Amino acid sequence: MNPLDLRKISYWRDLAPQLSIEGATQNRFTAPRQSFERLAQRMSKDGYFQEADNDLIDAAARLGETITRCVERGLPAVFVWLYDEPWRCFARLRPVLSHFLGPEYKMLPDFWAWHVDPRKSEAGWSPHIDRGGQRTLAVDGSPLSLTCWIPLTDANPLNSCMYLIPAFLDPFYGRAHERNQLPRPETIRALPAKPGEYLIWNQAVLHWGSSASEFADGPRMSMAIEFQRGDIAPFNSPLLDQIPDFAERRRLLGKQILQYKHMYKFTTELVALANHFLSSPEPYN
Repeated sequence: MNPLDLRKISYWRDLAPQLSIEGATQNRFTAPRQSFERLAQRMSKDGYFQEADNDLIDAAARLGETITRCVERGLPAVFVWLYDEPWRCFARLRPVLSHFLGPEYKMLPDFWAWHVDPRKSEAGWSPHIDRGGQRTLAVDGSPLSLTCWIPLTDANPLNSCMYLIPAFLDPFYGRAHERNQLPRPETIRALPAKPGEYLIWNQAVLHWGSSASEFADGPRMSMAIEFQRGDIAPFNSPLLDQIPDFAERRRLLGKQILQYKHMYKFTTELVALANHFLSSPEPYN
C-alpha cells in the first residue's frame, strides 16, 4: 500500500464502491419510537437512552464491510469517516439531537470508529467520561453536549458491548473533581445493541467498552461522534454545522488520529500521514 494513494479520493472510491464520497445530500430525518417526554426522563435520570431507526440497518452493513477492508489493509476503522454514509447516519438523528441541544446544535470534531477483534483479545475504550464534570451539564442538569454511538454489527457482552453507570446510581456523577473510586458492580449496566439501534449519552456519564471474548461470533464494529449546543463556547474546534467535504474530512481525520494516538500503537507512518492530512489544504483526485 502506497501512503500517497491514501490522500486520493479515487483510492477510497475504489476501496468501497458501495459507499459514496460527496454524493447527493440526503435530508431525511428519523423520528424516535419513544416519546420525547420519555427520552427526556431517561436522560434526566439515567444520563442516556437507547433508540432505533431501521434505515440505519442497510448503512451499517455497508459501513461494516468497508471497515473490514480498511482493517485488512492495516488501517484503523476511523478511515470510514472519509465517506458520506457515517455523516448521513448521524444527520438523520437531527430531530432527536435538536430536542436536547437546540436547533442550532453543532457537531464537534471528535469522532471515531471501532473494530474490536475477539481473535486479538481486543477491547473497547476503558472506563472514561467523554468531557466530564460540571461543564457539560446546565444548572438544571440538562446536557450541553452529547455523544451518539451507532453499532454496525451486533454488540453484545461477548464481543464488547457498551457498559455504563446510570447517572442516578453514580455518586460521582457531575462532580468537577476526578473520580477516585471504581463503581459498585451492581450499578453497572450492560447495553447490548444491534444494527438499526443507537445510543445517546451525556458527557458526564461514566462508560466503557468491554474486552471481547474468544467465543464471540465476530468483531464488534461501531462509530460515534459528539455534539454540543450552538450557543455556548466550543468544547473543541472547529465546530461543524453541516456535512464536511472530502478535503475537510481528511483534515478532521488527521486530527482524530493525532488526538487519540495515546490510545493506540499507531505506526510512525500513520502519524506522519495524519499530520499531512491536517496540514494539506487541497484534496487529491
